[in-house]
Amino acid sequence: MPSYYFVKLGWIAAILFSAFLFPLTRRSSLAAVHASNSGFTPSYTPVAVFVGGTSGIGQGVAEAFARHTHGNAHIIIVGRNHAAAQSIIERFPKPAVTTGITHEFIECDVTRMRNVQAVTREILTRVPKVNFLVMTPGIATLKGRDETEEGIDKKLALHYYARWKFTNDLIPAILGAKDAGEDAKVLSVMSAGRGGKIDLGDLGLKETYSLRNVAQAAPVYNDLMMEEFSMRYPQLTFVHAYPGPVRTPLMKTSDSVLIRAAAYIVRPLFSTVMFSPEYTGEFMLHGLLNSTQGFKRIGSTGEDMGMKNYYGSELARRRLWEHTVNETRVPNIS
Repeated sequence: MPSYYFVKLGWIAAILFSAFLFPLTRRSSLAAVHASNSGFTPSYTPVAVFVGGTSGIGQGVAEAFARHTHGNAHIIIVGRNHAAAQSIIERFPKPAVTTGITHEFIECDVTRMRNVQAVTREILTRVPKVNFLVMTPGIATLKGRDETEEGIDKKLALHYYARWKFTNDLIPAILGAKDAGEDAKVLSVMSAGRGGKIDLGDLGLKETYSLRNVAQAAPVYNDLMMEEFSMRYPQLTFVHAYPGPVRTPLMKTSDSVLIRAAAYIVRPLFSTVMFSPEYTGEFMLHGLLNSTQGFKRIGSTGEDMGMKNYYGSELARRRLWEHTVNETRVPNIS
C-alpha cells in the first residue's frame, strides 16, 4: 500500500481517537482532578486576580477557584463586561466569614497598557498580596495588524503584552504572598507548545504581521515571558498552559463575520472534542495548584507537558524582555 494511504489512515485514526476516546479519557480524570482541587484548604485567605475572567476559560477557572475555596477568598475579576462579572460574582459561594473577604470587579480594556497600569496600581492599593494571578484574555479576528494609539497590535496586546505588564506590575504583591509563606503563582493560558520559530528582528510583528505569524509568535512570547520571570524570581511559580479546544464565546463575539458564521458550523461539528469552560477551569486550576516553583508548562488536563515544542533561547528571552519593557512603558501617567 502506498505511503500516502498510511498517512491517510493515520489521520483517520487520530480523528477517531479525538472524537471518541480522548473525551472519555478526559472525563474519567475529571473526578480525580475535582477531588484534588477540593483538597485545597489554605490556612490563609487567598487573594486571586483573574484577568479576562468575565467569560470563557477565565470564568471557568474563577468559578472553580471560588467553588473549591467555598467563597472564602478575595477574588478580583478584571475585564470589560461589568454585567457579566456581576452575574458571575453573584453565583460565587458566600464566604463563611465576610470580614476582609470581597468578591469584586475592576473594569479594564486591557488592550491599552495605560489601562493595565492604572488597574495594577489600584489593585496594589486594595490588597497587600496576590496569591494567584490568572490571565486568559483573548480575541478571534481575521484582521491584519490593528494598532491601538499606543502602537501595539490589539491581538498581541491581549495575548501577550497585557499579560506581561500585569505580571510585572503585580510582582511586589506576589512576592508579598511568598514572603508570608503562602502560595504565589502566575498562570497564563495561551497555547503552550503550539508556537513556532520567531523573528528576533521583528518582535511585535510590525513588519511581518500575518495571522499565521501572530498565531506562531504569541505562544512563544508567553513561554519566554514566563521563563524569564521565573529566572528573575525563582521563589515564585510561573505557568504557561495549553487548554485544548474549549467552547468559549470568542468565535461568536468575533469582529469577523466569517468567524461568527463558522461558529455555528465548528461548534456542532467538533462538539465531541471541545470542552466546556467549566471542565477546563477545573483542569487549569488543578495544574496551577500542583505546579511547583519555577517555570512550568501544562496541558489540557493540567498535566506537566515539560518543554515539548519549545522555541526559546537565552538570546530570545533577553531580546523579548528588552523589547517588551519599551513597548509597555506608559509615559506621563499620574
